[in-house]
Amino acid sequence: MNIDHIAIWVDNLEGMKTFYETYFEAKAGPKYHNLSTSFTSYFLSMKSGARLELMHRPDVSKILRAGEEILGLTHMALSVGSKEKVDALTHQLREDGYSILGAPRTTGDGYYESVILDPEGNRLEITV
Repeated sequence: MNIDHIAIWVDNLEGMKTFYETYFEAKAGPKYHNLSTSFTSYFLSMKSGARLELMHRPDVSKILRAGEEILGLTHMALSVGSKEKVDALTHQLREDGYSILGAPRTTGDGYYESVILDPEGNRLEITV
């Protein structure tokens, strides 16, 4: 079995699509729009075959503060292939004004990662 995709409700559908395309080499499929519900979405495909669905509907609102921890899905880890790429991407995101919650490091369980917030406050681990 494989996880087919992860879905995230977003406020700025186009901005979030651009973020994942720009920094994580995601490729967006066609935009889906359900006129009767005002639901719009994109499926973004990663090189590995993993997919991320970005979804928007005007009546879905954010009630948490960016980066706040809650029970349930807590983060998404995106592998970039090497420690050097983790370092470089984290540096680029910092330079571009994104929040870095954890600088690149080797964790106690052996992962090399950094932790950032995407434009809407979702936690991302950037890993080897």
